[in-house]
Amino acid sequence: MNSARSGYRVFSANSSPACVELAKRITERLGIELGKAVVYQETNGETRVEIQESVRGQDIFIIQTIPRDVNTAVMELLIMTYALKTSCAKNIIGVIPYFPYSKQSKMRKRGSIVCKLLASMLSNAGRAQSYAERLRLGLAVIHGEPQCSEHDMADGRHSPPTVKNTTVHPGLEIPLMMAKEKPPISVVGDVGGRIAIIVDDIIDEVESFVAAAEILKERGAYKIFVMATHGLLSADAPNLIEDSSIDEVVVTNTVPHEVQKLQCSKIKTVDISLILSEAIRRIHNGESMSYLFRNIAMDD
Repeated sequence: MNSARSGYRVFSANSSPACVELAKRITERLGIELGKAVVYQETNGETRVEIQESVRGQDIFIIQTIPRDVNTAVMELLIMTYALKTSCAKNIIGVIPYFPYSKQSKMRKRGSIVCKLLASMLSNAGRAQSYAERLRLGLAVIHGEPQCSEHDMADGRHSPPTVKNTTVHPGLEIPLMMAKEKPPISVVGDVGGRIAIIVDDIIDEVESFVAAAEILKERGAYKIFVMATHGLLSADAPNLIEDSSIDEVVVTNTVPHEVQKLQCSKIKTVDISLILSEAIRRIHNGESMSYLFRNIAMDD
């Protein structure tokens, strides 16, 4: 298909080889060519973007995955968005499978909501529509998590707050207000001789997953699988998984993790280019997005 006549183009940022590979898979499924652009770092560390074809009046989709160098990837996306805006693109849609700074989406004491800041920056850079849907699965066999640190307790995030004065009027039976304590990790139901699956949207620091796997193994689980949409796998996560009771960790290619796979043979990757390519087609044609997620076949 002639991509210029189709009314939309797909470009890739240059955050990592995995990003370019994902963009190529998407364009192959759409039957179009990948947009021509040059993204590189100057000797002084600045990012430069050059759009090498006409995008006037077209819908432009930018594929950007987020590697370890988050801030560089964000600047690439912002500069490319602005370059496409000044090149008279009709609409600019950022396809960001894992939205950076999404963990900083709530106010913490005197902190800031960085996720909102980034969304505003993208919007101002090119009036871009940011589709950063994170697939959330409502299945869980584990509940609870380790208790928070003393720093969190003093941060005012627990309700009701801890009452230091334990004196109670003898004539009044008023219970003291105590801080809520999160329950320890426990298993719901019988997992003896069965396959246990732990599901989450993000797997980054894996200590809680390893602890849950140990408990499941003690309860007689036959095999233990961890399934997550985004495999960040920071710090020493690959080595911890390799030495744990977890049999396999299944993640998607929304985030580059080639190095982690070299360190741990238990990490497997599922390609999501089919879903993203169909989402791009539906957005361009103004079709329903909810239909896409409700009608994904098991074979896909």
